[in-house]
Amino acid sequence: MHAPEVDGQDSTKALAAALGRIPSGLFVLTVRHGRSETGMLASWVQQCSFEPPQLTAAVNTQRHWVSWLAIGTAFTVNVLGEGQKHLLAHFGKGFEANQTPFDGIQLLRLGEGAPALRDALAYLDCRVTALVPAGDHLLVVGRIESGQVLHEGRPTVHVRKSGMHY
Repeated sequence: MHAPEVDGQDSTKALAAALGRIPSGLFVLTVRHGRSETGMLASWVQQCSFEPPQLTAAVNTQRHWVSWLAIGTAFTVNVLGEGQKHLLAHFGKGFEANQTPFDGIQLLRLGEGAPALRDALAYLDCRVTALVPAGDHLLVVGRIESGQVLHEGRPTVHVRKSGMHY
């Protein structure tokens, strides 16, 4: 079935372009499960509550570590600043189950929490409070336990050309 045209444009392409214009930040989400840890580049992170302070993060259900997520699981949202291309490149490639994601990366250990990246602009230490299926992603709601600005600067703002893929 061919999508109808909108002002001379294929409506599917028009939708993808419009959806891609929703700005987001760029973050590194780190997750801890027992002694195992990993990290991934994330862009769909948003504050969702003042009291208690909470946020949401969308995670692709194909990630090997999605099964680690349960109520109480520790995760950290690391806010990337403008110009932090080394962290973007490092975590943007993704990691398999047998790979070590933190080689060459300086970490802050947050007690029982997931690690924070020393070079990140800021971090938010969270615990999962809800998991909501959302199409090909899992919406993770996390209660923010602590956080800190580590470096002054501006967070990265990301706008995609298409809202239909990363």
